[in-house]
Amino acid sequence: MNPEPEQAESKVEPKAPRRRTGVPVWRTGKPDAVLAAAVDAARTAIEGIAKASEIGDHLAARTEGDRVVTHLFESRLPGYLGWQWYAVLTRNSRSKVITVNELGLLPSEDSILAPEWVPWAERVRPEDAQEQDEQEAPGEAPTGSETEPDAETAADAETEPDAETAADAEAESDAETAADAEAESDAETAADAQERD
Repeated sequence: MNPEPEQAESKVEPKAPRRRTGVPVWRTGKPDAVLAAAVDAARTAIEGIAKASEIGDHLAARTEGDRVVTHLFESRLPGYLGWQWYAVLTRNSRSKVITVNELGLLPSEDSILAPEWVPWAERVRPEDAQEQDEQEAPGEAPTGSETEPDAETAADAETEPDAETAADAEAESDAETAADAEAESDAETAADAQERD
C-alpha cells in the first residue's frame, strides 16, 4: 500500500481570511527609506484636514510601489474608533523633495463599518411578510395599522362627510334665501319708481 494518498487527503490548505469591504490590502515590500522617515511631513499634511487632537500615534509606513509610501496614524476622531488617518507621500527618483499625494481616513480591521448594501428587491422577501402575518394573533385586528382604520376613526370618517353635506346644503339655502330677498326688494324698488313717474 502506498501512504502518499493518505497524506494528500490529510493536507488541508488554510483558507485565506475573508477580506472586509472597504479595508485596503497593502503591498508588501521594503518602503523607500527617505519617505518612511518623513513621519513629521505626513503628520503636518494630515493636520491640514484634521485637528491635531484628532490625530493619534504613528502606526506604520507601508509601501505602495517605487518611491510611494503611505503613513498611517491612529484616529481619535469621535465616532471613528479603529479608523486610521493616512498620508500618501512620494518623491522623484534621486530627489529628496517629498510630495504629498493623498490624505484621508481609512477603516482598519478593527473599525466599525456599515453592513454591505443589499438591493431593495432582495431585502423584502415573501417570507418576511409571512412572518409578520404569523406574529399577529388570528382574529385580532392590528392596532394602529396603516391599511385598516380603527373603529373610532371609521366612525369619524363616516359622520364627517354627512356633516359637510348638511353644512353645504344649509349654506346654499341661506344664499338662495338672501338672493330671493334681494330680488324682491329690487322689484319693489322698481315698482315704487314707476308709480312716482
